[in-house]
Amino acid sequence: MTTVIAILLFLVFFLLSLLHFYWGCGGHWGTGGVFPTKDDTIPAKSPGTTPTFIVALGLLGFGFFILANYEVINVSLPTWLEHFGPWIIAGIFIVRAMGDFKYVGFFKKYKRTKFGQYDTKYYSPLSLAIGTLILILEFLK
Repeated sequence: MTTVIAILLFLVFFLLSLLHFYWGCGGHWGTGGVFPTKDDTIPAKSPGTTPTFIVALGLLGFGFFILANYEVINVSLPTWLEHFGPWIIAGIFIVRAMGDFKYVGFFKKYKRTKFGQYDTKYYSPLSLAIGTLILILEFLK
């Protein structure tokens, strides 16, 4: 069961990473409603190439970490990373799902923008699912 969940999480991280690499290379598909704003009349600022590539590499790293930590691939990890890594990654995504209480997360203030609607329907639930699945993996380990 842990192998199936780990592979599923890897695929999610891999696909999200590919999307960010695409955006980092200048792609525009799927960029509508991915940046938080107060209202839809003010265009959102793009974070730029470097931060987008950093996010892409981070997501890819999370995916490979999951595969290694749950022994889908044979990679030796430092003991501290084996123990704390899953909790840190789960925490990142659960906190992301809860949000900043203004633009992002289930408890955001600005809900009627395109991003706000997508965040409520897709981004926050996905973040919560990722965090929850990692916690499930830890408890099954």
